[in-house]
Amino acid sequence: MTRSEVALSAPGKVLLAGGYLVLDREHTGLVFGLDARIHVHVQKLPTSPGVVLSEIIVRSPQFKDAEWRYGYTESEEHGGIRVIQLKGHSTSTQSRNKFVETALAYALSYVSAISGEKIGSSSITIVADTDYYSHPDETGSTKTARFINFHVPITEAHKTGLGSSAALVTAFTAAVLAYYLDKDRLDLESDAGRRRLHNIAQAAHCAAQGKVGSGFDVAAAVYGSCIYRRFSPSILEGLGEVGSPQFSARLQGVVDDSDASNKWDMQIDKSNALIPQGLRLLMCDVDCGSETVGLVKKVLAWRKDKPNEASLLWATLQKGNEDLAKELKRLAQANSAQLHDYRNLRDIILTIRSLIREMSTKADVPIEPTVQTGLLDACSKVSGVVGGVVPGAGGFDAIALLVEDQALPELQDLLSTYTSTANADGGPAIGKVRLLSVKQDFQGLQSEATDIYKDWMR
Repeated sequence: MTRSEVALSAPGKVLLAGGYLVLDREHTGLVFGLDARIHVHVQKLPTSPGVVLSEIIVRSPQFKDAEWRYGYTESEEHGGIRVIQLKGHSTSTQSRNKFVETALAYALSYVSAISGEKIGSSSITIVADTDYYSHPDETGSTKTARFINFHVPITEAHKTGLGSSAALVTAFTAAVLAYYLDKDRLDLESDAGRRRLHNIAQAAHCAAQGKVGSGFDVAAAVYGSCIYRRFSPSILEGLGEVGSPQFSARLQGVVDDSDASNKWDMQIDKSNALIPQGLRLLMCDVDCGSETVGLVKKVLAWRKDKPNEASLLWATLQKGNEDLAKELKRLAQANSAQLHDYRNLRDIILTIRSLIREMSTKADVPIEPTVQTGLLDACSKVSGVVGGVVPGAGGFDAIALLVEDQALPELQDLLSTYTSTANADGGPAIGKVRLLSVKQDFQGLQSEATDIYKDWMR
């Protein structure tokens, strides 16, 4: 069974506390969803009367030449559904999109495994809220249209570090599953359905990345803001590749969590990921971007080389991160009519930043580069800016700030003319600084009205 059309979206994320630590099950990460979303719309592929196609077309119309056409076929020995990019069409790009291709293969394989029905053709459109990518012709936080044309190939777009790949895989997988499966087989609004979506999205995202990551970004895309403890990597290590014998059964077992000896063991705590009323979690884009993989490799190499030093520092950081979550919750549950005293929260953030810079020095990795330190310090001097961090793995992605509502005008004035001194870390210089229009969003995956995409549909 297929529906006439479906549309779902998944939020971006910011790992406010727990960068690097979240890779280890001994530690946790405090991750907040953001109201910048990746949207995926699926409908029947229009064809001429009497014409039947076994083809799925995926478009990302905000970028130049961003169209991928796929054929699909059932593999022998229950190996799942293999998708093959069809090249040579005048409108299609020749480059691969590994995240789309992998998510499509995993979703179709699961659909085939639990329904046994023939999979029909479809047309899939992906659109991203504006703040997922830098568009440096704009400054300040002036609200633009929700979706804009970025006028560049997708390979040349500068990401702002909001977790686009995890949101894409989650929204894409959810939309394909919702289109091809009725609610009796998979209800994404139920707890059980969300858990199955989480499991298949984690599997597809790891396969597309070529490694088993912590999964905090996918968890936030599915569930929204939470305190997250990662799953055991062994859950996915035996899955194998699409097309390998019995892949379909293994995938179904992983998604349905039916292997009693290898159960999903992540912990997702939404009740303790809170932000008090009157305080906003904002992102400030510096138009650089980092290669996160390189940073992570160097930090993990330091941890392996000096385990005692690293363990002591990580334990201290974990305590600081827990203090941050507790203080945010305490403030959120306090009487909202009273003026909050943010001095303790400010001190906790400064302590965490100090520990992060210590890890930067010891691992010889620019987790909080000097240019980001300068920007954070300048922002923190604005009255009403409680503090900020370089979130996640750090580097040169957008910084995160906790800001009182009344501080926005002065903060915008600062950023509109902000310039940084030379970067002592040898990394890229900060480009034009822009306060993104995103803020915290506690909602994870959600259904969308299909008519909001009409201007982007063919």
